[in-house]
Amino acid sequence: MIFDYRRALTVLAEHEVECIVVGGISAILHGATYVTFDLDIVHRRTPENVRRLLSALRTLEAVYRHDPRALVPEESHLLGKGHNLLQTTCGPLDALGEITPGLTYDDLLPDSEELRLAPGTSTKVLSLRRLIDVKAAAGRQKDLLALPALRATLAEIEKNRRT
Repeated sequence: MIFDYRRALTVLAEHEVECIVVGGISAILHGATYVTFDLDIVHRRTPENVRRLLSALRTLEAVYRHDPRALVPEESHLLGKGHNLLQTTCGPLDALGEITPGLTYDDLLPDSEELRLAPGTSTKVLSLRRLIDVKAAAGRQKDLLALPALRATLAEIEKNRRT
């Protein structure tokens, strides 16, 4: 299967889902060299937004990964703060109610940036500085190993902004 995170982000944008891209794809969209195998989003957990998210997930034919019953996400699942690990026609997508316990969409929104995917289509992406902080706080081995490259990318971006 081809991992087409841009198509997944486009579908989310077309459905007007309020979400912030976090994780490896956030790093990639900021220009970092990073290997990831899924798209992680933190979505706003309001009933209206969850309905839009469910519509987008239906378009993407989302089912829960690692569950042979091919269960589809429901509103009650997405209103919670847990992690919904999904498989879609575009590849793996993780719809997260929160990250690093207690960090919700509203908490991360001030540290997000709007990035254009295509003319008329954009998405919110966690800032590289905040992504670094989140990965450092998570303390997982894979996150800690990524920090030097993420910090170097941030330094390069900041250097280019000054010139």
